[in-house]
Amino acid sequence: MPWTIRPARADEAETVVALWRACNLVVPTNDPLADFHRARGRAESDVLLAVEGAAVVGAAMVGHDGHRGWIYYLATDPARRGAGIGRALVAAAEEWVEARGIPKIQLLVRQTNRGVMGFYGGIGYAETPVAVMQKVLTPYSAD
Repeated sequence: MPWTIRPARADEAETVVALWRACNLVVPTNDPLADFHRARGRAESDVLLAVEGAAVVGAAMVGHDGHRGWIYYLATDPARRGAGIGRALVAAAEEWVEARGIPKIQLLVRQTNRGVMGFYGGIGYAETPVAVMQKVLTPYSAD
């Protein structure tokens, strides 16, 4: 494996957000830069990177609520898809969650990103019959 996985540094925020944008993971209702900084390096969350030399070739946000772990913003360099980077990031996120004694891990896939369902199914994830509801408490403004 030519890459290593490690926690992100604060100065890598712009690079990671650019990767998330390149993978179409950012929607107008989210502020990915704020998401990065809110999650990075915390007891209950972090941003994990796959790096090859100085290049970020993959990223995933991981967190937990004490009951279940979550994976967010899983992205790999589009030119490097199929190289195992995504699988390695998912495994690292699972290890991060397990190390904190959390019994399960989940992720959400937007309806507009259904193409990744085969990837997740191939590594043991299954679709569950739930409805997700939300209430926006602080609207994001991309001024």
